[in-house]
Amino acid sequence: MFEKLNPTNPTVEPGYTKGVVLFPPSLPVELSCKSEYALLALLELTARYSNGEPLQIRQIAVEQSIPDRYLEQLLATLRRAGLVRSQRGAKGGYILAREPWKITLFEVVKCIEGADSQPHDVHREPKSVEGAVIREVWQEAGQASDAILQKYTLQDIAEKRESRQRLDIMYYI
Repeated sequence: MFEKLNPTNPTVEPGYTKGVVLFPPSLPVELSCKSEYALLALLELTARYSNGEPLQIRQIAVEQSIPDRYLEQLLATLRRAGLVRSQRGAKGGYILAREPWKITLFEVVKCIEGADSQPHDVHREPKSVEGAVIREVWQEAGQASDAILQKYTLQDIAEKRESRQRLDIMYYI
C-alpha cells in the first residue's frame, strides 16, 4: 500500500501517513484526433505495403472506423507532404510513398499538425525568472517528445500491432 506524506508537517495526521508522495507515472501526452486517424490510416497502408496494391479510402475508413470525408482530407495532406501517393483508376487508391521503415512518427505528426503543434506565445518573453525556468523545462520536454517520435517508424508500430494481435490470439486459445 502506498502512503501519503503531508509535505507541511511530516508527522502523521488524520488523512496523512508517513511514506512516499505519489505522482502519476507520467504526464498525459496529447494525441490529437487528426494525428491518430492519420497514423491509423498509415498503419493500414503499411500492412499492405509489401503487395504494392493501393488501398481505397473506403477500405481504410471501414477498417479503422474513420469518417470518409475526414480521411480524404488527411490523405490529401499526407500526399502533399510526400508521405503517400495516390493512384487513379478502378484499382486506384493510396500507397506509401516510401518504405514504412523510412517514415517516422515525427514526420507524420508534424505534417498533420503543422503550425498548430507550436505554442502561440513561444516568442513572447517570459515575465519572470520563474517563467523562463518553466519555459526551459517545457521546451526540454517537447524536445524529448520529438526525439521519441523520431525514433519510431511506421514499421515499428506495425510490428508492435502484430505482436499484440498474436498475444490476443494466444489469450483466447
